[in-house]
Amino acid sequence: MSIHRIASTYAKSLLDLSLERQNVETIRTDMLGLTESMESRDLVLMLKSPIISKDRKQKVLDALFTGKLDPLSKSFLDIVLRKGREDLLPEIVKAFEVQYKAHKKITTVTLITATELSNEKLDSIKAKLLASNVTDESVEITTEIDPDIIGGFIIQVGDKLYDASVSHKLANLRKEFVGNEYVKDF
Repeated sequence: MSIHRIASTYAKSLLDLSLERQNVETIRTDMLGLTESMESRDLVLMLKSPIISKDRKQKVLDALFTGKLDPLSKSFLDIVLRKGREDLLPEIVKAFEVQYKAHKKITTVTLITATELSNEKLDSIKAKLLASNVTDESVEITTEIDPDIIGGFIIQVGDKLYDASVSHKLANLRKEFVGNEYVKDF
């Protein structure tokens, strides 16, 4: 079974259980906290290490998260460890966030611009995205600044990319001129 499929299965189980117990937001907060914890390279390497025993990993997870996580989240971590899937914990946490957003009908949009945009422009773009049929009921915009695009913007929604950057338009013009064999004689 693929890593993505295993992570999705565990994440779906956690989401379903949290929906049943009506504490989805608490569990999501815990998963976001775990995402921050997974930024520690040492923690990830410890979880992925086949040399470190499950008991030692359990002690580390208990020391880090006991009292800081909802009992459901802590029990979930214990189950993941007991099943020997602790090496997939970063992927499981990411899969949970994806499934949470799908459940809440939140579309994540990446907006790349050459300069920082004002809040008014961001709100305008958000309104246009919500009016389109490309997004769900809610939009979460992640902004990036890339001066190499010169001007304009690039929007990525899921696997769709709309490139309205000046650098892209210049590249297209360059291709047209390179392919143009007509040379006007004077």
